[in-house]
Amino acid sequence: MIENDIEQLRQDISQALENDDLVSISSSLGLVNIAQIANLLESLPPQQRDQIWPQIDPGLMGQVLLETGDEVRDSKLRELESDDITDIIESLPDVDDQADIILSLSTDKLVKILHTLDAHKREKLESVLSYSEDTAGGLMNTDQVTVRADVSLDVVLRYLRIRGEMPDHTDQLFVTNRHDHYLGALYLRDLLTNDPDDLVKSIMRTDINAMNAHISATEVAREFENYDLVSAPIVDEEHKLIGRITIDDVVDVIRDEGDHSIMSMAGLADDEDMFLPALNSAKRRGLWLGINLLTAFLAAGVIGFFENILEQVVALAILITIVPSMGGIAGSQTLTLVIRGIALGQLGSSNYQILIRKELMVGLLNGLLWAIVVATLSILWFDNFNIGLIIGFALVVNLIAGAFAGALIPIFLRQIGIDPAIAGGVILTTVTDVVGIIAFLGLATLVLG
Repeated sequence: MIENDIEQLRQDISQALENDDLVSISSSLGLVNIAQIANLLESLPPQQRDQIWPQIDPGLMGQVLLETGDEVRDSKLRELESDDITDIIESLPDVDDQADIILSLSTDKLVKILHTLDAHKREKLESVLSYSEDTAGGLMNTDQVTVRADVSLDVVLRYLRIRGEMPDHTDQLFVTNRHDHYLGALYLRDLLTNDPDDLVKSIMRTDINAMNAHISATEVAREFENYDLVSAPIVDEEHKLIGRITIDDVVDVIRDEGDHSIMSMAGLADDEDMFLPALNSAKRRGLWLGINLLTAFLAAGVIGFFENILEQVVALAILITIVPSMGGIAGSQTLTLVIRGIALGQLGSSNYQILIRKELMVGLLNGLLWAIVVATLSILWFDNFNIGLIIGFALVVNLIAGAFAGALIPIFLRQIGIDPAIAGGVILTTVTDVVGIIAFLGLATLVLG
């Protein structure tokens, strides 16, 4: 589905929600795939997510949750009852996917649900859960096809026919001995193109190295990239085959690392929910703003060394860097979030205004918080109440302006055909610098002039 179709789906769902037309919602969701439903959930405010969730096919709910970001998934799992979560887990065919859902649960729910599963499923799950989620063992699926080296290809073919189906993304069968130690791989293309009387050991690949379950997910992704792998065997410390990793899991790792690189630059969580309540967003981003405030005061302190050469209102010259700096970092947080939303097709005309209102509220809340902090420090520093009032007011104005600019600039640049990821930061810095200085010095002129 192209981006315009995604936006059209979002508009149709929004209209159906306004009309309380559940039939239309179910019909629309039935026409799109799992990834598109997950995209829709992430691009709607929480109240609307709750309205459309019951209209999703119960058999697809688990797969939809796996496609959403961690925050959206965790929020939904907190709302669901244990029995509903158990049904979702049992609807997922792959153990690694089941583990992803399990790891998102609170401890009490996790223990309760594990005890409701049958012994076989619980054993397979526990084998994956025993490894950290950012390792090969945490990514692996225990559902793989193994064969012996001393049987003929004809025997393998007959075994596969009896088996009836193979796990998704199976491009190779793993060869093991009777103690389950990994020996090599038998590619399906070799199985189908060689004489059926040949033995597996005569054509299997022994140069396909297995990955240890404890290596990092990043290293797994690098191996898949370097060797163009579709799947790879995973072994334990004794070189016993315990599972496999497939390309779909590696794509998720690469995407998560990309999100981390982008979002961390602005101090945001990797899977920041665009429509997280403003108060929660303000709390998260407030720490980053506080860190930036320390660097801003450091710059102001350096300027203070030149106090003797300044003839009038020395305090203004010392403090002037703080307001543009704080507005810039607040705007960059919003800018990063919006650029990511655009890149993932989660922002369009149907939800821009909701996001802008939310970001303005975040700017106001953080502006008021840090205005109090900065104003208090400024009053104590210069023993001048007016100075504190001026910088506090200017800070609120510029944090709101930064949030507004950070939300609008990517939208504007995109409409005129410019990549917001390239030009957005430059324009944002200009806006926050100009607005901050005008607000600060303009008010100072009125109050002190």
